[in-house]
This record gives sequence, structure tokens and C-alpha cells, in this order.
Amino acid sequence: MEVVFGKEKIALKGNEIKLGDKADNFTVLDNNLQEKTLDDYPSKFIVISVVPSIDTNVCEYQTKMFNKKLADFKKVTVLTISNDLPFAQKRWCGNAGLDSIITLSDYRDLDFAMKYGTLIENHRLQTRAVFVLDENRTIIYKEYVSNVSEHPSYEEVVKLIEEMY
Repeated sequence: MEVVFGKEKIALKGNEIKLGDKADNFTVLDNNLQEKTLDDYPSKFIVISVVPSIDTNVCEYQTKMFNKKLADFKKVTVLTISNDLPFAQKRWCGNAGLDSIITLSDYRDLDFAMKYGTLIENHRLQTRAVFVLDENRTIIYKEYVSNVSEHPSYEEVVKLIEEMY
């Protein structure tokens, strides 16, 4: 699969996720350098919001938007994953005053990126993507945003959660 990054088409590395796939477990780091896996989040639904870098405008908007739009759904956990260092993610959350947002870093092993096909290898970043998992950890929504500088379909994700909830 290819995405546009800047003005260049780039092939993503890793396994492209398909609807209906069972979500692979993965290991990432939280803001305190503790390993976390998908199993650490037992919510009925998981929304995985993947961003290239939390410190950019579109990524910041995406992170805030998903958390705001889905805050009232108590059986939904939103995970924001990037290759930013955990320290940078923690600083961003603190500066934004958003202590309840879960940011996870894949910088160390790229385990999530390879299992979900989101790696922009030559920049060691992840592409912009969104995955929704149900209680059986089946992929019920996926979006690899074709141009990394564009926004994902926020309303589609919210509508799906409202229908499934």
C-alpha cells in the first residue's frame, strides 16, 4: 500500500490490515516507559488512532477530536500511537492539559507499525490511520489515510461506534 507523504508516494512497510481480521497483539511503551499491549485495554471497543507525530497540527487535532467525540462512550478506549518518544508524548499531553488521553510510543521496536502496516520506513514515522476493534478484537473499521497531511474520517468512526454501542 502507498501513501503520499509531502509530495512523494511512499510504500508502507508491514502487514496491511483487512476488515474482519483478528487484531494482532502488539507491544508499545506508555509515557512512563512501561510496556503495554492490546491486552491491557479490556474495553468493549478500541479505537486506535495512528499519527506520524503528536507535535504537528493535524496529529494534534486528530488526537483531540477522537478523544472529545468518543469521551461519552464509557466502553470505548482511544489509543493514540506514534513513533514519538514517550517523553515527547508526555510533554504534549501535559502542555495540552489532557491527562486522560492514552498516548503510546512504538519508537523502540516498531511492533505495532509492522503488524498493522503503518510504517513509513525511510522517515521512521507511521502513516495516519485509524482502526476500530470490537470486543472480540476483530477489525470492524480501518482507514489508511491516502495523504498523510489530510484528516481521517472522524464522523465515520463516531457513527460506527454509535451504531454498535
